[in-house]
Amino acid sequence: MDKVLKEHFDRFMKRGELPPELQKLKGEVKLFDDEELLKVWRSNFKGIQWIDKKGNLIHGAIDNILQKGKKLIVLDYKTRGYPLKEDTHEHYQDQMDIYNFLLRKNGYETEDYTYLLFYHPHQVEENGHVCFNTDLVKIKVDIKNAEKIFKKAVDILEEDMPASSKDCGFCKWVQVYGCEIQ
Repeated sequence: MDKVLKEHFDRFMKRGELPPELQKLKGEVKLFDDEELLKVWRSNFKGIQWIDKKGNLIHGAIDNILQKGKKLIVLDYKTRGYPLKEDTHEHYQDQMDIYNFLLRKNGYETEDYTYLLFYHPHQVEENGHVCFNTDLVKIKVDIKNAEKIFKKAVDILEEDMPASSKDCGFCKWVQVYGCEIQ
């Protein structure tokens, strides 16, 4: 689904248009049109990266970018089997914060919000084609949250390895598969 949606959006980007799902944003934004850079940013192996002064790397792979003047807006696609709940978008806050953190650390200006575009099926036609509803949700970005997440991850990695415990799921996994922790 991810690949199909990216190809769908790329067709509109090449024509300089917004797809139907984003028509309510017409006149406000356009799809980011640097195809080569977008290809890198979408790559799970490269993505948008940043390395701190100690050499710690953080990266993420985005789905798409909108542009509003000189500012960038992250657009992430989400597929689900059922309509949104009131708090569904909240489950993606950290992800959206980190993407914006990465863009800013790489010298790009971003808006203080991002969009999640949810797709969920509502019917199957006689020919088997599945029809989807879409919900575009705007959420505020919190760069301080992304900084805290990154700092906490680095702090954990710099700590000593904890002693094994019978209640630790990872320790159980190591015992089952015979791997040694070093």
